[in-house]
Amino acid sequence: MSKLISKWNYPTTVRFGAGRIKELPDVLAATGIKQPLFVTDPGLAKLPVVASTLKILDDAKVPYGVFSEVKPNPVDSNLTAGIAVFKKG
Repeated sequence: MSKLISKWNYPTTVRFGAGRIKELPDVLAATGIKQPLFVTDPGLAKLPVVASTLKILDDAKVPYGVFSEVKPNPVDSNLTAGIAVFKKG
């Protein structure tokens, strides 16, 4: 019987709390991201939280792409379509 032994680190900064989304343009700039791709599903894309997030990017004059065709259980075609949107810029 084999034993799986592993160690996995993924150093990610998590920011949370009321109003923290307003920091998005500064975080993008600090990490060198010049044109982010906003990835969501069709239902979430219709909610005010997405519109307000994109407005923050618009107000900061941050160019971005939107891919809103993610399925609940994504398949490879979702990835292919998202990559195409990303490459368009």
